[in-house]
Amino acid sequence: MDIADRLKQLLEYYELSPSALADMLDVQRSSISHLLSGRNKPSLDFVMKILENFPEVDLYWFVNGKGKFPLNEKNETEKSYTLFSAIEESEEENIKDTPKDTIKSNLPGNEQSVDKSKEIDQIVILYSDKTFTNYTPKD
Repeated sequence: MDIADRLKQLLEYYELSPSALADMLDVQRSSISHLLSGRNKPSLDFVMKILENFPEVDLYWFVNGKGKFPLNEKNETEKSYTLFSAIEESEEENIKDTPKDTIKSNLPGNEQSVDKSKEIDQIVILYSDKTFTNYTPKD
């Protein structure tokens, strides 16, 4: 499902025509037409207008197709998809409790690439699904 399909789903859910959506978001009608046909991708401004006007729309679902729509109350057993929480909480806790020296020694290629006289300020892990996790070692 691409962004055009998710936009169509949004229109169906709210029972809106493309021209009504354009008027509601204060964008040109041709912009909506180009998005629905797949000719254009939405701009950040357009995505922000969608999120402001439709609180049931999850950003991660609208942009990447992951998560759910409409956004309802999530129960605790349900996995939450956000841009900044791509790993399990238990893994986050493990890394937070790890001493800085252990983090330094576990870096790939640390013998050549890590200057041991410097302290690590933060570690960013990039995942193949375009999400990331940012760790800041605590003293």
